[in-house]
Amino acid sequence: MFPASRYSSKAHRCIRALKTVQVDHTSPQLYTTLHRRRCSSASPTPRITTHYTVHPRDKDPRWEGVEMERFADEADVVIVGGGPAGLSAAIRLKQLANEQEKELRVCLVEKASQMGAHTLSGACLEPSALHELFPDWKERGAPLDTPVTEDVFNILTEKHRIPVPMLPGLPMRNHGNYIVRLGNFVRWLGEQAEELGVELYPGYAASEVLFHEDGSVKGVATNDVGIAKDGSPKDIFERGMELHAKVTLFGEGCHGHLAKQLYKRLNLRENCQPQTYAIGLKEVWTIDEKKWRPGRVEHSVGWPLNRNTYGGSFLYHLNEGEPLVALGFVVGLDYSNPYLSPFREFQRWKHHPYVARTLEGGNRIAYGARALNEGGFQSVPELTFPGGLLIGCSPGFMNVPKIKGTHTAMKSGMLAAEAIFPRVVAAAEGGESETAGLHVPEYAEALKASWVWKELRAVRNIRPSFHNYFGLYGGMVYTGIFYWMLRGKEPWTLKHCGRDADQLKPAKDCTPIEYPKPDGKLSFDLLSSVALSGTNHEGDQPAHLTLMDDSVPVDRNLAIYDGPEQRFCPAGVYEYVPVESGDGMRLQINAQNCVHCKTCDIKDPSQNINWVVPEGGGGPAYNGM
Repeated sequence: MFPASRYSSKAHRCIRALKTVQVDHTSPQLYTTLHRRRCSSASPTPRITTHYTVHPRDKDPRWEGVEMERFADEADVVIVGGGPAGLSAAIRLKQLANEQEKELRVCLVEKASQMGAHTLSGACLEPSALHELFPDWKERGAPLDTPVTEDVFNILTEKHRIPVPMLPGLPMRNHGNYIVRLGNFVRWLGEQAEELGVELYPGYAASEVLFHEDGSVKGVATNDVGIAKDGSPKDIFERGMELHAKVTLFGEGCHGHLAKQLYKRLNLRENCQPQTYAIGLKEVWTIDEKKWRPGRVEHSVGWPLNRNTYGGSFLYHLNEGEPLVALGFVVGLDYSNPYLSPFREFQRWKHHPYVARTLEGGNRIAYGARALNEGGFQSVPELTFPGGLLIGCSPGFMNVPKIKGTHTAMKSGMLAAEAIFPRVVAAAEGGESETAGLHVPEYAEALKASWVWKELRAVRNIRPSFHNYFGLYGGMVYTGIFYWMLRGKEPWTLKHCGRDADQLKPAKDCTPIEYPKPDGKLSFDLLSSVALSGTNHEGDQPAHLTLMDDSVPVDRNLAIYDGPEQRFCPAGVYEYVPVESGDGMRLQINAQNCVHCKTCDIKDPSQNINWVVPEGGGGPAYNGM
């Protein structure tokens, strides 16, 4: 039943109501072809979405008489998300409980089949929070094998580069940091949590927030399994289970599905600016050993993006016994041209002479993509509410100019643990609470008094400073003057330009972008890239990329913006294909290809796409990304 055997048997009692469903191992490329042959519809707007969040089951006669009762289990603390924030919170809670000899049941659910399988980052890790969590992390064998030895920053033109000195005090300087594969680091954190007594449940996706009658959060429910693609129950249908807790921590990562529910129901974003995002695409290569420089960190801005499109690149040389480099490209999702394809910009960047010389003769071995928060200080929502807290990249603590969020995510989880621990213990010993779910505003107070808040405030104006006539170059001048000299003490706070979904211009007002064909050596096509991510979902289930209105993609997105979802998706999930009658086009969703990046939910100009969790264990199977 459990996909990762090393997690202890005592954890099994929390999941006994769920069944494993066999996975369809159809490859993304083959799936696209087969699905195109199978789909047909004579109606002008064929049904695309069959998910019960859009088409309720209580109105569907196929669900009459189906047993819908859910098994419930109780914990002291439930944590949603097995990333750096969630695992750090779990570890710190058990450290405190063990130090004070208190019984504390901490359950953590993670939608990936094993810890780290959905984790993707550059990553250059600042170890400050790790030092606090485990001062003896080196003795414990933390996989930080590559200290930074060189720091290079360039402005790229089409054929050349302009070196920029990395002066002390600039946010992107990496002295004292480590190049890591974050998935491996998260897996190690999971092992530490397990040793301390945390109950880890990989492979189970939390799909719903549960509430007490007084409106406080009660816990979460995992998603149902055994639902057919057309939305009907299969013979193996099984309800998800409920996990109740005194406090629930939401650490789902960037643009979390449950966090969206909380923002809407509890109005948590009322007093902050809209979150703004980027998409990060990453590959891992083996290269010629003569070109390998372990510990070297390279960043660039400029080509192939124009000055008004925020973004840049990284290339990190790992020291793991073989000549590996991690490279990637980040594009701010506030771009305006609907013809832009982040994936193809990434592929084009690799052909720059300065980049190509490192990769030529090498071999690409991994690919993935993930959205990341860029709103920073101005976009942090309310963090606490009765029964729950937001931690990590779910609310968004990434330091954008540093291109780092792991250390701040970890610290937020640790601060959350330290704030809720005495309250949970008191409640367990008979203490009173105004609400059924504990409200712990002390967490937000502690975070705002910590180095996390100080760090985010200092860089708050760097990202929005790029919204000027000179774009990239104006933002760099602002950073050089106001951050390097004043350290963020300027008496003003700049605003972001609004929701990323609202920034696209109509296609008629934009110039199409002609991208070169991939050469199969440095640049590659989309579907062969997705195949390297290990992405897989149960084939016979409703698409988890749901549409609020099936007619909107053709009637609005295609008509006005020329179907931007087929370009901003980094996994080939969305395709516009001819209807079988030959009259017009229809949207086809290849949900099996989805790498869970959340870009579609963020950038869709109609805000018609709602990303929900598929069956647990589905998605990418990253190995140390």
